[in-house]
Amino acid sequence: MSPGDPVLSDRAEGGRRVPLLVWRLERPVRSISSAVLGGGIGECDWLVNATVPMSYDRDDPADHLREIAAALDLRGRGVGLLTGVDVADVVRASDGGVRLWATVGLGAPIQAASPPSEDESATRVGTVNIVAWLPVRLGDGALVNAVATVTEAKTQAIRDLGLAATGTATDAVCVLCPTDGPVADYAGPRSTWGAPLARAAYDAVRRGGAVNLTGTQSWSDRADGAQPPPHQAGGGGKRQW
Repeated sequence: MSPGDPVLSDRAEGGRRVPLLVWRLERPVRSISSAVLGGGIGECDWLVNATVPMSYDRDDPADHLREIAAALDLRGRGVGLLTGVDVADVVRASDGGVRLWATVGLGAPIQAASPPSEDESATRVGTVNIVAWLPVRLGDGALVNAVATVTEAKTQAIRDLGLAATGTATDAVCVLCPTDGPVADYAGPRSTWGAPLARAAYDAVRRGGAVNLTGTQSWSDRADGAQPPPHQAGGGGKRQW
């Protein structure tokens, strides 16, 4: 049972309609995530990837995501992600049974082990959010391994886009798998399931990053007057990917 593609919806906030992606899962799945809401290892009933304006200054993002989930009537345990980019630009990829969705913001690239530079600014849009589904139950170690595999593939894609960076300071990952069935113990980039996971993550980040680096990087800028991309022109209401 694979989760379907997310539904693109929106919410009223700050006098604007702000976009968000919603996954309503038919049954609970196993998850590992670095998200601000629903992080760690556990079961997951839903996911939200929500755009926020670049003026976002709430110091309680987990509570904010709970409010968003409640307004959507999402119940149970969920995972919530935030980003400054327009989640309408979600990129999906699939490989060998793995499915993956990424929203890619590369306006604030960093080298993880380098000291902060003077040109790093909190006002520059960033965040690469990745949600992945593997059709086999992963053991705890394999779940951790899967997060590492996604991260390595993301970094490879970013560098192949010409950036001397490992990611942004606010990237998040969520990996999902079934709660039952035979357990896979490995998810490294050369394992049975890690290899297609790496390829899907690389493909999505490479394609999404190419669009982000050549267009309007933040939803705020787009909402304040930049032309929307063709898939948004004349839009409104809910759209399904």
